[in-house]
Amino acid sequence: MDFNLSEDRRMLSDTLRRYLTEQYDIETRNKAAYEAPFYVPEKYIEMADLGVIGAFVTEDQGGFGGQGFDITTVFEELGRAICPEPMLASLMSVRLLADLGQDAMVEDIIGGSKRPALAVFEPEAGERLADITASFANGKLTGRKSVVYGAPNADVILVAARADGKIGLYLTETAETIDYAMIDGGGAAEVILDNTAAVCLAEDSEAALEAAFDAGRLALCAEAVGAMDVLLAMTVDFMKQRQQFGRPIAVFQALQHRVVDMAIEIEQCRSITVLAASHLASDQRAKYVAMAKNLIGRTSVKLSEEVIQLHGGIGMTWEYPGAHYAKRLTMIDHQLGDALIQLHKVMHAA
Repeated sequence: MDFNLSEDRRMLSDTLRRYLTEQYDIETRNKAAYEAPFYVPEKYIEMADLGVIGAFVTEDQGGFGGQGFDITTVFEELGRAICPEPMLASLMSVRLLADLGQDAMVEDIIGGSKRPALAVFEPEAGERLADITASFANGKLTGRKSVVYGAPNADVILVAARADGKIGLYLTETAETIDYAMIDGGGAAEVILDNTAAVCLAEDSEAALEAAFDAGRLALCAEAVGAMDVLLAMTVDFMKQRQQFGRPIAVFQALQHRVVDMAIEIEQCRSITVLAASHLASDQRAKYVAMAKNLIGRTSVKLSEEVIQLHGGIGMTWEYPGAHYAKRLTMIDHQLGDALIQLHKVMHAA
């Protein structure tokens, strides 16, 4: 979000970009993303030392940021590198814990000594918290959580579960996990809760969970903008090199128009992400974040398809970085509610 960076945010953006450029060429990134634990724990700690996680919460909560633009600053750079480190899980977890006054754990996460995961969604449940069936009773959790990003090798797992008719938040360090890599390289897990010991952090956490999810959705929007920027530049560079009829395909006007359309769509995504970031602390947060996630989701899928078509066969190969960007962009639409779900939210808010 270049035109919304304060001096501190610009410094963080520049530092993070340099670090990711040095650490995450596509071969290194893929090795980290698709081989257990599906990220590099040492890199996670190094990024924490750079202040990445501290940008997610306010000074009063132990960080130094916490605003919407602090989140977008970090995640745009993560998107440019399609970095597999579980920062989305850390963002939502640390904001949730900060809202619930868990200062000691917030400090541990900001410092990188604890890696959290947030387990909410279930195999038979939709996007609504009201659909949660996992339960807590007598200090034990029962149920199953699906596609929990960041759960592989997490030190603590925050679990949303039902007790006495309310959705509370519970902490466990002993849950069984079935770890795997998603198609985009993100590490996720099924979390099995079979009379698993847990500690209650909040008996009613619905409002805090919704706020954390909206911060996560905003982060995904910024990540998508960063990834789309790189993918478009990659496509233009490829078109200047690929020859057809004795000329680079970049000279053909019909293809130039398609590239211009994509550039315009990316700027629309950037603008609506900025709008959502500016409303993250307002009572209109859910509406503007849903608007942004809807547009980002639709554009991410469309742009990925366009780029692969412009590349031809190479655009689908494992060895070409563009394929991995396209997979990540497609997955971003599905995380934390796809474009259709967000549209329903916007209509309901209106």
